[in-house]
Amino acid sequence: MKVFLETERLILRFFTAEDAENLFKLDSDPKVMRFINGGQPTEYNTIKEQVLPKWLGYYQKYDRFGFWAAVEKSSNEFIGWCHFYPAVEHQFAVELQIASSNEIALGYRLCQSTWGKGYATEASMALICKGFMEWNVQRVVAWALTVNKASTRVMEKVGLQLEKEFVFTESQLPNLQPSERKIAFYALNKLRVEQGKQTIC
Repeated sequence: MKVFLETERLILRFFTAEDAENLFKLDSDPKVMRFINGGQPTEYNTIKEQVLPKWLGYYQKYDRFGFWAAVEKSSNEFIGWCHFYPAVEHQFAVELQIASSNEIALGYRLCQSTWGKGYATEASMALICKGFMEWNVQRVVAWALTVNKASTRVMEKVGLQLEKEFVFTESQLPNLQPSERKIAFYALNKLRVEQGKQTIC
């Protein structure tokens, strides 16, 4: 296991090609996928042939940015993933024109069995602090559907502030109702932290 970052209760490690089954199980839970695509599973071959190769490619492209598997220390089990990478690499962000070159996108997806334990907050806080204090990140952004209250609460807990809202098109999220396609865009600037206006680390 190649470790990228550790927190009190979690290990963020590099993905490998052997993680296809872990990701397939995660994305096969309708509740996990509810606010991603309306609850539809991701096909195994899509994960193996498209998703994982793309994620593994980030390790060659960037020293500090990409997707990492989250492992629960107490059980040594895979529980999901976090990402921290240039927002301009994100398809939806580019399509909606909400990504800038100086922004790092924060994201997470965890197994339903771990919800409510604060893991997403813990991992996100660690990535943001490392980003600001050690990796010269100037601005962190994140987004989620406004109906996904659990996800937006995490963003608020780690210091990100709501900046604007957008709406996905039906073609982008065909399995969600029109009222569910509104997205909340959150952000935090390093300058705000340096000026003492926001304490996170």
